[in-house]
Amino acid sequence: MINSKLADMNHDDLVKIKNFQRSEITEYYVYKNLSRLSKNPENKKILKTIADDEYRHYNFWKKISKQDVPADRLKVFFYSSLARILGLMFTTKLMELGEENAQVAYRDFSAKIPRIEKIITDEDRHELDTLNLINDRFLKYVGSIVLGLNDALVELTGALAGLTFALADSALIALVGFITGVAASLSMAASEYLSIKSEEKNDKDALRASLYTGTAYLIVVLLLISPYLILSRVYFSLVMTLMIAVLIIVFFSFYVSVAQQISFKKHFTQMLVISMGVAAVSFAIGIILRKSLGIET
Repeated sequence: MINSKLADMNHDDLVKIKNFQRSEITEYYVYKNLSRLSKNPENKKILKTIADDEYRHYNFWKKISKQDVPADRLKVFFYSSLARILGLMFTTKLMELGEENAQVAYRDFSAKIPRIEKIITDEDRHELDTLNLINDRFLKYVGSIVLGLNDALVELTGALAGLTFALADSALIALVGFITGVAASLSMAASEYLSIKSEEKNDKDALRASLYTGTAYLIVVLLLISPYLILSRVYFSLVMTLMIAVLIIVFFSFYVSVAQQISFKKHFTQMLVISMGVAAVSFAIGIILRKSLGIET
């Protein structure tokens, strides 16, 4: 059946087919590496099955193109590294976003290659299988990380905005911001620890959850005060701090939207409005206090 349809294909079709090959062999190596990285037996089995499917798909296209096509080694390295940093669930779901585009492209060939429907079915099943990868330790504690990030963004952007006008001294603002941030990160970590401990049916490790919360908070603190350590103009430092806050919100909203399959726009807007709103109110309070107390630069 395939051979009878080859005559209908032009040069562009064959180029697309070789691109499909490259994509399939690349995903084979990625899923193979992810399977090796996974410590959960069920996750490892699912990823190994997906890898085998991708290799079979590669060979399907190879029979048509009559050529070997190398994998995209940079993409293999990127996704394998990403899994080590941001977790298995996020990486597999990000991979599946790319496979959704491949399914659309495959359907364009369904008239010429009827057997391609089996590949499309496999890709649909991959999406369902990755939803079963629920034993990702990183994603399991994402709530603790969100807690640390959200609180740091809201509290520190607000505090730094208020301190900027109240103190008008870069070194002093950075010092006060750092002390405030460290104290708050320890407080948040302790609160998360006690919260997890108080929940009888919670399967999260309280110490690990508190470390995620405190570490996330402290990282945001260091990022937000960095402009005040580098720049001398306090208002420019504040602008840079707010830009860093927005970038953090963009990054984490993207992570959560992919890993938890929720709206990026909604999550980003919520975090942005709250963080920037608190910063604006705090800045206004700093102006009022400085004028009320008669503090001059």
